[in-house]
Amino acid sequence: MKLPNSYTVRLAALYALIFSASTLVMFYFFYLFTATYMSEQLDLTIQTEIQGLAEGYQRDGLEGIARLIAQRTEQPSDAIYLLASHNLQPIAGNLSHWPIEADVRDDWLEFPLVVDAQSGESHRARAKLFRLPGQYGLLVGRNVHQLTQAQLLIRQALIWGFALMLMLALVGGWLLGRRTAAKVERINQTTQAIMAGDLAGRVPLSANNDDLDELAGNLNRMLDRIQALMEDLRRVSDNIAHDLRTPLTRLRQSLEKASPKDPSGQIQSAIGEADNLLATFNALLRIVRLEGQVLGHEAAPLSLAALVKDVAEFYEPFAEEGGQKLLTDIRKDAQVPGDRNLLFQALANLVENALKYSPADAEVVLGLECDDQSARISVADNGPGIPPDERERVFRRFYRLDQSRSSAGNGLGLSLVRAVVMRHRGRIELTDNQPGLCAVITLDLPPPARA
Repeated sequence: MKLPNSYTVRLAALYALIFSASTLVMFYFFYLFTATYMSEQLDLTIQTEIQGLAEGYQRDGLEGIARLIAQRTEQPSDAIYLLASHNLQPIAGNLSHWPIEADVRDDWLEFPLVVDAQSGESHRARAKLFRLPGQYGLLVGRNVHQLTQAQLLIRQALIWGFALMLMLALVGGWLLGRRTAAKVERINQTTQAIMAGDLAGRVPLSANNDDLDELAGNLNRMLDRIQALMEDLRRVSDNIAHDLRTPLTRLRQSLEKASPKDPSGQIQSAIGEADNLLATFNALLRIVRLEGQVLGHEAAPLSLAALVKDVAEFYEPFAEEGGQKLLTDIRKDAQVPGDRNLLFQALANLVENALKYSPADAEVVLGLECDDQSARISVADNGPGIPPDERERVFRRFYRLDQSRSSAGNGLGLSLVRAVVMRHRGRIELTDNQPGLCAVITLDLPPPARA
């Protein structure tokens, strides 16, 4: 299954993007709510303590609030207290000086708090300023190091959680896409088999009865209809060829009986025309039968190098008679399952065409090259070639180029070649040989046998 640019990859990426984006938004609001709630609780605690100390000042005066601050600072804690005079001189509390360097906003101060003079370690502190009668200042706050660490741990947990969610989203999207892509792949395999000639292939359906199953069912019904129409067309073509071949055979036999009484040779000419018609119908019948079959990989393997050599050896005398050269270029042999006679006939048609339409001093090269996946048999000449816009049309039945209409033939040779190639699950392509034409037959090699 292909991964780059495949449906599975795109669906997994889209699923991961949507899932991760929604998770990120959810985590962001969770962190924002948690951090805001913790900060608000801290500020509420500070304001509650200030209110309590202010009430103590109103009740007991300056000495009373100083005594209350001393009591609260006896035990180690994160609380910060400082009672200072109008000139910021400390009166009571656990701060040695007024934090002049603090950032002030609406009587809230944030400043660094030195916790270890030797190492210089400092924490962040947050405090509230409350002004007492008599120009006294009361500063109440907290060492927010633990709060900061708690928020940091929450952020780290959310980051790791987001990474885990992203990974789960990718895995989930990949699994979801793989399940869907598997169904699409079954449809692709079926259509490829049908294009190769197996009109009986159908898309397998699952028990889920989902949208893709409905699509596959509609595709199968369409294929049933197409197959029925093709079978009707093939049957009609077969019947026509059979029905016409029989009277043509009788006509030829009658002409042969009357030929001794025809000194002008007109009957012999009619016999030749009847032979051409019979050959045409035989070729048409053979094409129809080949197009209705697909050769399986269970067929006996044959050597393509030996096949190419036999075709070249058979047609080499004909090339020499016409002053032409028939060469071979076999780079590597390959074993493919196939019908040797049919492949021989297909190559023979291509070689005959190359010799027929090439000049007297032309060279025709019959080549073979292979890789791990496929084998390519080529027939290249330096003749007039075929225009690019005509190269696909020449495979149609009875189609002939304007320059070849005056020559012998019925326009079925290349149609027969394509039928043989498709029966072997292969492909044929006509390319420019600069000058001339190059016909390339590509046959897929069977996978190597497992040890």
